Amino acid sequence: MKHFVHEGQPSRVVFGVGRRVELAVEIDRLGASRVLILTGPRHAAIASEFAAQLGRRFVEVHPHAAMHVPSDTAEKAIQLARDVDADVCVAVGGGSAIGLAKAVARVTGLPVVAVPTTYAGSEMTPIWGLTESSRKTTGRDPRVLPRTVIYDPQLTTTLTPEASATSGINALAHSAEALYSPDVSPVTTMIATESVAALAGALPQVTADPLDLDARSTTLYGAWLAGTCLGATAMSLHHKLCHILGGAFNLPHAQTHTTVLPHVLAYNLPAAPSAAHALAVALGGDPVDRLVMLIDKLGVGRSLAELGMPEDGIEKAVISATANSDSYANPRPVSAEAVRAIIRGAFEGSAPHT
Repeated sequence: MKHFVHEGQPSRVVFGVGRRVELAVEIDRLGASRVLILTGPRHAAIASEFAAQLGRRFVEVHPHAAMHVPSDTAEKAIQLARDVDADVCVAVGGGSAIGLAKAVARVTGLPVVAVPTTYAGSEMTPIWGLTESSRKTTGRDPRVLPRTVIYDPQLTTTLTPEASATSGINALAHSAEALYSPDVSPVTTMIATESVAALAGALPQVTADPLDLDARSTTLYGAWLAGTCLGATAMSLHHKLCHILGGAFNLPHAQTHTTVLPHVLAYNLPAAPSAAHALAVALGGDPVDRLVMLIDKLGVGRSLAELGMPEDGIEKAVISATANSDSYANPRPVSAEAVRAIIRGAFEGSAPHT
């Protein structure tokens, strides 16, 4: 067995249908008494439910989370946390709400309790991201890792079948890239393989019957494991490209991951046989072919052009992606030619090429 280092992230996970009712217990466990709830406009009703549960501990709801965490949005939330003298942030929603809470935690040091309503996986990582002037910057900081994560599959039933599918593929991307990360360990490989199998097995049932809580639970379980992989390893070309594309063209996050992932895997897996084998085991066949079949079955396959990317943005993205390509933890060299082919394929929605 090769030498390796594995570092687990110290989050507490509370998992199960209906367990959102334990939020007040988890807040008390942290010794907090002034709770600021950060969420988006779509989750105002859930935020009100939590406010009622928290009673005197609750101070305010800030329903202004936005995709890719714009820097001005983060600054307003940071100032509000100071103004209301919050001692904990509760993030309710997907990656946007959790990302906003992380922005607050990074500056103020406040602990975060995350209550995910999607399969993004951000809640299990110390990774933060901010977007300013169409450029998304990311980094790692242990202060932003949520102290507690409450996974309640009932909260994901607000997702449409399409949103469930793309959010799930977004999570699957975390596990797929973890498998060829230079800091992958046998533990991460085991977790990532289990994650991909859970997501690929349950997502078709979720889209067929959005109220199937067993399928929702399995998908959320797979997303939790995917987030664990994301937090434990360095991500590679796929995540770099999605950050660039999302920040530069304001593309929807999960849909961009879904569109780009097959093209990146087709490029990388020939140089990563161990990762290819693990994905083949999890997906039950050739990884790229099986992934494309899964995306087609979920009915979410589309192109970057359909998501709103302009064709003249391809070269802009290539330049951004190759500016610091030597720093990528990627199994194959990140050349302008390769990146151009990947983005062009995703832009057109064509079949992935090895």
